[in-house]
Formats: sequence, C-alpha cells, structure tokens
Amino acid sequence: MRTAAEHGLLVMLASTFRDPDREIEYIAMLRAQRARAILLIGSGFEDRAWERAMAAELDPYVRAGGRVAVVSRHRSLRVDTVQPQNREGAAALARALLDLGHRDFAVLTGPRSLTTVADRLAGFTGALADAGLRPRVVEGGFTRDGGYAAATELLRLDPRPTCVFAVTDVMAIGALTALRDHGVDVPGEVSLAGFDDIPIVADLTPPLTTVSLPLDEMGERAMRLALKEPRASRSRIERIAGRVILRASTAPPPSAPAPRAPRPASSADRRRHGASAEHRTAADSSAAPAR
Repeated sequence: MRTAAEHGLLVMLASTFRDPDREIEYIAMLRAQRARAILLIGSGFEDRAWERAMAAELDPYVRAGGRVAVVSRHRSLRVDTVQPQNREGAAALARALLDLGHRDFAVLTGPRSLTTVADRLAGFTGALADAGLRPRVVEGGFTRDGGYAAATELLRLDPRPTCVFAVTDVMAIGALTALRDHGVDVPGEVSLAGFDDIPIVADLTPPLTTVSLPLDEMGERAMRLALKEPRASRSRIERIAGRVILRASTAPPPSAPAPRAPRPASSADRRRHGASAEHRTAADSSAAPAR
C-alpha cells in the first residue's frame, strides 16, 4: 500500500479467507471494475480445477493490458511472482533444531492443499529424513485456533515430542497457548518454533523461534512488479530467502548434552542444503524466468 501511494494509486483490499471459490469471484469483480493491477498475496492451491478457473479469469485480463503479480507459489499461473523460499527455510530450521540436540519432532500443519503448507512441510521433513528421522504430523486449521487444536491433539501422543514446528507463526501462537493451558513448559519440556516472523512473536513469552521473511519487502516487490511493463513473454520470479532466528522458545531437549556448535559449512553442504552455518537459506533474489 505504501508503494502504491507513492505512485498515486488507490488499493482496494479483500480477504478470501483461503476460500478458492471466493478468490475466483473476487478476481472476476476486479476485472469488471477494470483495475489497473491485481495482486494475489498468499498461498496458492494444489488444485487443478482452481488453477484452470483462475487462468480463465487472469489470461484475458492480462491480454487486455491488466497486470498481475503474486506472492507465494502458484504453480500454473503465468504471472510475475515474488516467491519466498519456504522449502529451503523450513529445511534450515530443521537443521538448526537438530543442532540443539532434538531427535523427536512433531509438525503442526495447515491443509496440505495450500502450496505454502506443502513446501514448508516438505522442507522440514526432508531435512529430518537426511538425519534418519521422521516427525509425527498433526493437521489443523491454518489459524491460531487451528494451532491450538492441533497442539492439544499432539499432547495425547506418547511419548511426547521434545520439539514442535508449526508451519506458520499464527498456528505457533495457538500452540503456545495450548501448551501453557495444559501446564507444559516451553522450552523446558517442549521446544516450539514457527515460520514467518510476524511482528508479535518477538514479544511473546517466551519469544518464538522462527524463520524470518522480509514481509514488507515482499509486498513492495510484488507491487513494483505489477507496475512494471513486461520485459518479455516469460514471467519473472523474484526469490526471497528466509533466515532462521533462534529465540527462547527453543532449547536443548531435557537431559540432553549442551548443543554442539554448528560446523563450518563446506561448499558441498551449501549446494545441497541451500543454507550457511548461520542457517540462512540460500536464494537468488534476482528476477528469473518462470519455468
């Protein structure tokens, strides 16, 4: 919105509440109002029918001179994209938690039809698989209440995991409340981590370990892509790296030895994992053609 104001543009904002049918309906309404540009901010859907319906709305809009940019992975849309490296960020977080000494993990996920959920889950479980581990997975709503319900279900597991990863900070906030309501000490008994680094999580008690994404920058980049004229027939992708931030919600597991210092990353490690010894995810921030 700040970038739009700099160009004298008015932003009309509508939330679809992750309802794919409502998303298609809103796109049709914006087309009818002849909006100069349409931004889709949020996860795509792993749904072929949705992809076809969305393309049917956006393709004629673009041919008529409209501009479209999206944030997050929308697999089949041929539009300019600001793409956070969700898979790489979650993998870097898993390795950081392994370095703390954890070996028994659980993951709280939202619906796996969301591309953001699918990518973060795949990155985290893939890094654990490299270490010979498999986490227990509990699915809930991609919301604070969903995190609360998923964490409550998680507490019924025996044995209880020593470390829980919620695929978004909003779910992690609900999970932290559930753990507190059930008398579970964080991180004394269970460590907890999220993803996104929304502003409130640094002020929680305890502050939340997370993967930080530059959310303001992502919005600015999406708007600037929407305002630029296309340079070629192929769409542009700007990939955004995440950064693991270890805060007080995570600690070594109970009765574990002190965490080992992260070993220096070899060039082979960096190529394989996309993260340095400081657990930064590797990403190309420059524009690249869509494949």
